[in-house]
Amino acid sequence: MVPTMSSYSYYVYILTNQRNTTLYTGVSNSVLRRTYEHKQKQNPKSFTSKYNINKLVHYEEFDDIGQAI
Repeated sequence: MVPTMSSYSYYVYILTNQRNTTLYTGVSNSVLRRTYEHKQKQNPKSFTSKYNINKLVHYEEFDDIGQAI
């Protein structure tokens, strides 16, 4: 079965660092994958790597990417 556009989910998520002093907000179709990628520090020059952002504190699910953004 081919998924329809309305069957996709999009997430807005908020991550922070250990001390809860810096917030990062992102949008993805997989909050688990993106959280894992941030924790792995795949891009050492990224904002999340620089500020050691690695803790998921909130996420919300949307049916439409425009709503998530």
